Amino acid sequence: MAPTPNRATAASPTSPPTLTVVPPGPAPSPPPAPPTLLERYQPWRRWVEPGFWIVLLAVQFLVNSEVAILDVRRAQPDFPAWKPVSWELSSHLVVLALIPALIAFERRFPLTLATLRRNLPWHLLGTVAFCIVHVAAMVGLRKLFYAWMGEAYDFGSWPRELFYEYLKDWRSYATILLTVLSYRLLLLRLQGEAKLLDRPDEGLDDAEPVERPDRFLVRKLGKEFLVAAADIEYLQASGNYVNLHVKGRDYPLRSTMAAIEPRLDPARFARVHRSWMVNLDQVAEIEPLDTGDARIRLHDGTLVPCSRTYRAALKG
Repeated sequence: MAPTPNRATAASPTSPPTLTVVPPGPAPSPPPAPPTLLERYQPWRRWVEPGFWIVLLAVQFLVNSEVAILDVRRAQPDFPAWKPVSWELSSHLVVLALIPALIAFERRFPLTLATLRRNLPWHLLGTVAFCIVHVAAMVGLRKLFYAWMGEAYDFGSWPRELFYEYLKDWRSYATILLTVLSYRLLLLRLQGEAKLLDRPDEGLDDAEPVERPDRFLVRKLGKEFLVAAADIEYLQASGNYVNLHVKGRDYPLRSTMAAIEPRLDPARFARVHRSWMVNLDQVAEIEPLDTGDARIRLHDGTLVPCSRTYRAALKG
């Protein structure tokens, strides 16, 4: 009887291990940063801003109409309710229509600490213009509504009534402006507002020239951080601000394009339009146009206008 082989001799030989070489791939990109509160608000902004004024004035119209009806019926209990309603409706409709013009006027003559002394007289004149347009349009609407109801509307003595309306309208003008400025301040706190460094920060390179800083200070929600000038992709003028576009976000700098241009390195930044400057390192291509102007495409796909006035300097 043949001996039984042990387990070691009975087992079949194993094949040698195979080593698989995985070619190195690109490093995984970091997860995108969660959207900020301001970025989540932006899609709703175009509806919230006009909606706020519509809802506010609608509530005021309802409350003021009820108060006006109660006031006139104390003296005349059978006074028709549609008359006080038409007074308030005409007034509030005209104010609602004037709000965009008032906001545009404030952008043209901004009320900041630096411009208050120069622009405040313009806004004092603006209260007068606001009152005249408000009263004229309001009276016109009332006359139309009264005629539709088969009656005639009498505004009374124009000098006396206009002065009475002005006493109310300048307060409405100021309230609207105060609301707009408060809302703008809130947006700046969410977005972050940039400013030039007055002096090198402690711990930074003390040799950095103040005249042409390499960094900008950004204040956002009570915190401060630095933005390198090299990270700015482009600058765009907007009213009394210049927006610094950095990695998909805009930081408003309270300045003008003419004032900020000498503070930036001309070897890195070029003025390409009355309202635009670009970081030359971010320029992907320049497309000439038939008009003599050009269109600049940045690496992130942003299209920037280039006027013929600055096109030659850009080539140089």
